[in-house]
Amino acid sequence: MSLTKKILIALALGVIVGIGLSFSSPDLFHGVNKYALEPVGQIFLNLIMMIVVPIVFVSIVLGTAGLGDPAKLGRIGMQTIVFYLVTTAIALSIGLGVGYLLEPGKAGVFDTSNADYSAESPPPIMETLVNIIPSNPLEAMTSGDMLQIIAFAIFIGVALAVLGEKTAGIYRLFEQANDILIFLVNGIMRTAPYGAFALIASAIGDAGLDALGSMFMYMVAVILSLIIHGAVTYSLAIKGIGKASPLKFYKEFFPAMSVAFSTSSSSATLPVSMKMAQERLGVKKSISSFVQPLGATINMDGTAIMQAVATVFIAQVYAISLGFNDILMIILTATLASIGTAGVPGVGLIMLSMVLKQIGLPVEGIALIIGVDRLLDMLRTSLNITGDATCAYIISEHDKRLESKKSKSKI
Repeated sequence: MSLTKKILIALALGVIVGIGLSFSSPDLFHGVNKYALEPVGQIFLNLIMMIVVPIVFVSIVLGTAGLGDPAKLGRIGMQTIVFYLVTTAIALSIGLGVGYLLEPGKAGVFDTSNADYSAESPPPIMETLVNIIPSNPLEAMTSGDMLQIIAFAIFIGVALAVLGEKTAGIYRLFEQANDILIFLVNGIMRTAPYGAFALIASAIGDAGLDALGSMFMYMVAVILSLIIHGAVTYSLAIKGIGKASPLKFYKEFFPAMSVAFSTSSSSATLPVSMKMAQERLGVKKSISSFVQPLGATINMDGTAIMQAVATVFIAQVYAISLGFNDILMIILTATLASIGTAGVPGVGLIMLSMVLKQIGLPVEGIALIIGVDRLLDMLRTSLNITGDATCAYIISEHDKRLESKKSKSKI
């Protein structure tokens, strides 16, 4: 049986067990969750997180060095950032449109008297940009600051590319380190069905049927927006720019999407998503190693959709109308915040609180969606890493076509 089928079966069984135990015997569920589901799920997460920092650092060093020409690195970097910002703006527009169409938060339906949420303050965008350059690279690695790790790795990769033969031994060492990490990824992926089962059963059981029922229309709005963005925006990019079949793309990349669904972490899924992109989709290793780690840090299309739907939902609950200027401010603020708040824990809700404050909506409304946010986080993480892979794929295919034209012109 293929890994994809095993993970699908594990996810289905996890949903059944989570709902079954929570509905039939909450006390039994809490016991099973505490002594079985949570430990198994946490072990799986720890196994993946164990290699995230090493694989990001090694991959970006190799990817940057493999690109060779600093001008090419700049071109690919600009293409990557433009793609991420444009798709984030499109994702927000889709979320706003679906939110207004379905009206999940009709006034008077929800009780807001007990709604309470304390919003954390995100760092200013300029401070985030300045802090991209690490004062202590080792500290950045131990704390898992992805933007700083990426910046340091790019510097090392550029140095290896410029020095060439002088540092051939160091470059070979990074290649061997990459081989070791890929071996570990292959081993960890064998445990993915068990981890996926435990994580989804725990999440579904914790949420409970009451929380799912009361927030049904909000969840439908978010899920529908996610599906539209994946099925339309990414599919058009894959078909139009990548010149490939979207169905084949999704089929080959599905194992990574299922791992993202169970872990709810783009960074934790990164080793798997890079492996799928390189081995199944044929993305050039140098481009995958640069584009996907960057996307795991700053590309948040799924989170952007959640913010858009949640903003409309909270405005409707509190019977506050949003004007055209408010809509534009939502799109602008959330798009820029996708980079400005990169790497901040709980980034989705922090970004949402920024948007709500910007347009004058009550931040306390976030308390209404926290109950189901964990489940929706699974879905939007799957979309986020799919966007990273889509970007890497179309840039890789474009680069292959450029190289083919150059080789033909020489002939």
